[in-house]
Amino acid sequence: MSINSYLLTAHSHGFLSKLREKKAECTRNQCSNGIGYFKAFTMSTSYLPATTDSIAQALEAKNPSDAISILYRILENPSSSPESLRIKEQAITNLSDLLRQENRAEELRSLLTLLRPFFALIPKAKTAKIVRGIIDAVAKIPGTSDLQISLCKEMVQWTRAEKRTFLRQRVEARLAALLMENKEYSEALNLLSGLIKEVRRLDDKLLLVDIDLLESKLHFSLRNLPKAKAALTAARTAANAIYVPPAQQGTIDLQSGILHAEEKDYKTAYSYFFEAFEAFNALEDPRAVFSLKYMLLCKIMVSQADDVAGIISSKAGLQYVGPELDAMKAVADAHAKRSLKLFETALRDFKAQLEEDPIVHRHLSSLYDTLLEQNLCRLIEPFSRVEIAHIADLIELSVDHVEKKLSQMILDKKFAGTLDQGAGCLVIFDEPKTDAIYPATLETISNVGKVVDSLYCNHGIRQDDELPREKHLLL
Repeated sequence: MSINSYLLTAHSHGFLSKLREKKAECTRNQCSNGIGYFKAFTMSTSYLPATTDSIAQALEAKNPSDAISILYRILENPSSSPESLRIKEQAITNLSDLLRQENRAEELRSLLTLLRPFFALIPKAKTAKIVRGIIDAVAKIPGTSDLQISLCKEMVQWTRAEKRTFLRQRVEARLAALLMENKEYSEALNLLSGLIKEVRRLDDKLLLVDIDLLESKLHFSLRNLPKAKAALTAARTAANAIYVPPAQQGTIDLQSGILHAEEKDYKTAYSYFFEAFEAFNALEDPRAVFSLKYMLLCKIMVSQADDVAGIISSKAGLQYVGPELDAMKAVADAHAKRSLKLFETALRDFKAQLEEDPIVHRHLSSLYDTLLEQNLCRLIEPFSRVEIAHIADLIELSVDHVEKKLSQMILDKKFAGTLDQGAGCLVIFDEPKTDAIYPATLETISNVGKVVDSLYCNHGIRQDDELPREKHLLL
């Protein structure tokens, strides 16, 4: 058979581009028998029947590479019967799982492009399910954030060209979430602003909950708390009108807890974190440990650090024992003992769990400042004049750090005193005793003013009543 006949056969099976690549590779490797190579390649890549037996053959393969090759050959089958399409859908699911396990992110991206002709043969809902499943598979491979963003952008362009609005909106929402994680906030906000208007017009409440929740997280990342709260309220309003899956409800509760904690309302935040923890724990969602971590944070922030050990040792807490909970336990111990040294040790030993978590880090910074002020006030209380170096030795911190904090406390009027930088000393003044006669005098003057104002008003009303009477007498 001639090369042209093989090329014709290859074109009918959708292999022409592959053959050209192999031909170039063959030329590079200086193959002596091009026709023989094409024969071998065509035979090795011939399609398999789209049947359950072919799927079973892939499952029984000795290694993942063989299974992936078999599944690709099933997808090359030109049959478009309902049974063949069903088998191919199963093959796509198995193939995406195998590629994910093998960390072949680029192949998953190529698979989406390869399947575009197949998407024209199946319903749009199934297409949306397959596309989102492959994007989720790529997301489970570490270090693929940039690839996910480019993949989502490609799929948005394709869905626009194919006029698949339902799928496009969901891919755009996923793209906005990825941009937010990549700290490209302005681009994510621009994408969301147009998407929200479109979805509200269509009244797709389930998607609207996702987008409003995403907008709340985005504004919170931008430190715009009022807009974050407004977006969360919109998400709750949309969620009340429909059935929301437990995982989504847990996400709403988690975001509510974060916003309440930001407003220092730790008791309300604790209740929301508890609701989120129960939802995620029932679903065995990995976010359960973060909800539990934030619950412990709220306990520490309201000076109930003694409850932390009890929560961790409870039946639900024991399931999540690990670095996250160990970090919070170390902070709770430092807070209970009011030890800055233990606090700094915890921050150093659990840097990934405390410093790199933006929510925990923000609140622990405030807690550290409060703890430092309490310790400094306790140390300087016996003195009227003391060297700053001595205070630094007692609290086991650097002199510069202590001096800076003392000057800040004086400006904030936490105590009366001044810094003698020439001598390197802190001079503490006695708190001036307020004479009780001054507040009482001010209160008396205020009351007299009220009486005078009342008499003036009454006198004005009486004059207004007498004027009509005088006019009547004159008439």
